[in-house]
Amino acid sequence: MKPSDVIIIGAGSIGLPTALFLAEEKVSVTVIEELPSFGQGQNKSAIGGVRATHSDAAKIKVCLMSLEILSNWQKTYGDDIHFQRGGYCFPVYREDDEKSLKSLLDTQRRYGLKIEWLDADGICNLLPGINRDGLRGGTYSPDDGNVSPILTARAFYNQAVRCGVRFVFREKVTGIALKAGGVEVRTNKGSYSCGKLLNAAGASAREVGRLMGLELPVEPDCHEGGVTEPVKRFFNPLVVDIREMEGSKNFYFYQEQGGHLVFCLTPDPPIIGTNRESTSSFLPMAARRLISIFPRLRHLRVRRTWRGLYPMTPDGIPIVDKVDGDGRLYVAVGFCGQGLMLGPGIAKNLVSLVTKDKPLIEDEIFRSFGLNRDFGRKEEVLK
Repeated sequence: MKPSDVIIIGAGSIGLPTALFLAEEKVSVTVIEELPSFGQGQNKSAIGGVRATHSDAAKIKVCLMSLEILSNWQKTYGDDIHFQRGGYCFPVYREDDEKSLKSLLDTQRRYGLKIEWLDADGICNLLPGINRDGLRGGTYSPDDGNVSPILTARAFYNQAVRCGVRFVFREKVTGIALKAGGVEVRTNKGSYSCGKLLNAAGASAREVGRLMGLELPVEPDCHEGGVTEPVKRFFNPLVVDIREMEGSKNFYFYQEQGGHLVFCLTPDPPIIGTNRESTSSFLPMAARRLISIFPRLRHLRVRRTWRGLYPMTPDGIPIVDKVDGDGRLYVAVGFCGQGLMLGPGIAKNLVSLVTKDKPLIEDEIFRSFGLNRDFGRKEEVLK
């Protein structure tokens, strides 16, 4: 089989856009995926939020690029991925949370995020029916939005195939060896050669990393989501409640194009592992949290729930870096449940890193994603 310029391990939120954007630069690409199809790992479990509302400069800049790509996708490529620019809203009920969110505004604006603080009346106008009791106000970033994860993955895959990307499914990578001038990738069914290799294996990143001679600090934990029956659209933003409650750190939800509410929470303590079976504890917790914010939704019926994986790093920030000095091995892993929103922007920077040995955003900011960074710091507030 003819060698590829680049092999990507993983056909998910990072592998798909990176494959497409490399192919658009006339780079030959093979994507190897152990599952039966693209987007079958963490990607299909995402709820669809895309925000640049972060506190880390690199994540802000990369997600602004993602928003630019996704908001213009239908105009550029013709696929309807159900992009909605509804914004993100963080309503606040506690003084400490108000101080924390306000303390981030100058930094967020400095790196290009459009965001404002609204008083309680402003939040009530933005979110009709929100629980007003104790509401102090909140942040609103109008340019954030949401997409359909499934339609987005399909769109990236279709465009990548049209550009000549070769996809290999149902093959598990079993060995990686550096050879003269390139890399050999062995699977349970054969072997492939390339000039450069990218580990974008999601929850399997650590396992693949060991084949590369790396010990990547990526450990999956389990999160659950759900979707309700459709109701008439009554609000636009994706809402994030950052209060800690019994069993959960935060809760977030939005109303998608068809009127369904899609929701998720961050379990506390974290549920480490790869078990993707739904639990009996999630829905009662999520329902209590939803009703505490929107009492009017107490009779809304839930259609289904599901469980996916967040490949976590110790500091909650992805690892995107060149591994070796001669530029044959790369990693883009540990996206902490934010692969969908970071993916397109990360892919653009990866293409530049692979082809020009430098990212698109400033080097000193991109180093936030570095493999050899201090993992002791954590992103403030916005998980």
